[in-house]
Amino acid sequence: MANREKIAIGEYYHIYNRGVDKRVIVNDARDSERFLQSLEFFNSREPIVSLREIISNKKDKNLKHHDPLVEIISYCLNPNHFHFLLKEIHEGGISEFMKRLGGGYTWYFNNKNKRHGSLFQGTFKSIHIKSNEQLLRTSVYVSLNWRVHRISGLTAGRVRSSWEEYLGKRSQNICTKGIILEQLKSPKDYKIFADSFLKEILKLRQDKGGLEMLIGKYFF
Repeated sequence: MANREKIAIGEYYHIYNRGVDKRVIVNDARDSERFLQSLEFFNSREPIVSLREIISNKKDKNLKHHDPLVEIISYCLNPNHFHFLLKEIHEGGISEFMKRLGGGYTWYFNNKNKRHGSLFQGTFKSIHIKSNEQLLRTSVYVSLNWRVHRISGLTAGRVRSSWEEYLGKRSQNICTKGIILEQLKSPKDYKIFADSFLKEILKLRQDKGGLEMLIGKYFF
């Protein structure tokens, strides 16, 4: 059950949320890119300056920080919701990261679209990862969430995922992948494992009660 357990240092959590009233949170590729920039920029224990100022002035484009709040294991940004797999590495790190990310991206989105108010549906939801099997399967579920929902490929503009990063097909490295990849011989083996699990997910989704079975079998 989401948000029932206190988040603890050294533990992994499946974090997710969606747009308020199920609304779209990314309208185009520009929004998706800004969201990814925010993932890097707001993952910091240091005081935060303006991301807009850094981007517009073309100063330091290295948005990563040396003292992050969390480890990002995997992520997926869909048009109206997102999923993360995060590790808490500082007390209150996940909560602070989500607060900064939510506030910063909401400011950008509202300013761009001349709107006001909340963009996300309340407080983020969290599921504690309690086993290594759950960790591996959640990493797949998160990275391939766009395929779980049968959203067209990553080139569709709005969808962004850590999938290509895990396969070594993208130079941008947001994720800490060691905890996952060190358990397999190669990224190719991870792809085989992920594709196999995805087939099972899609099969269960077609069955009556399949989603509940999936959650009960693999994620708790």
